[in-house]
Amino acid sequence: MSKETKLEYALLHSHKNEMISFLKAHPEYFKEAIELAIQDKQPYSWRAAWVLWSCIAKNDSRVQKHIHKIIKSIGDKTDGHQRELLKILLEMDLTPEQQGYLFDLCVSLWEQPEKKPSVRFTAFKFINKTARNYPDLANEILLLGQDKYIRTLSPGVRRSIEKMIKSTKAFYGHTTKSKG
Repeated sequence: MSKETKLEYALLHSHKNEMISFLKAHPEYFKEAIELAIQDKQPYSWRAAWVLWSCIAKNDSRVQKHIHKIIKSIGDKTDGHQRELLKILLEMDLTPEQQGYLFDLCVSLWEQPEKKPSVRFTAFKFINKTARNYPDLANEILLLGQDKYIRTLSPGVRRSIEKMIKSTKAFYGHTTKSKG
């Protein structure tokens, strides 16, 4: 087994604020954090994704060049790890191709009621964000808001999803109710 790096040590033996401080004080570890977040080297990878989200700026240039790899890595991760990677991508401006691929992935995650609600909620946030940019997807939001997809969610998450759907419907002037 290889020796733990300084970043790995910080990720495993620090509270979140200390991890953030470490990464901000040592920008030379940022690329390692990205690489760890993309990998499945637990317990470090999930923690790297978790702390990265707190260390990045909107459309952070240090993340931009890794977007494709991040998107490609999401599918085989555990629920919490998927959520953290999606949160990073929600902060990025994606190309239409990246948006399309991630949209399809998020729809797939959303349609799995056995997934943790936080993953499904984060996936739906991306779906909704994308639909705002592509009017043809507005009806997709209505279909994905059917009761079969939201009934397993907690009341709070369900209300948040319903608000997003209502907002998107208003954005596009839809007046029909989604089927339940």
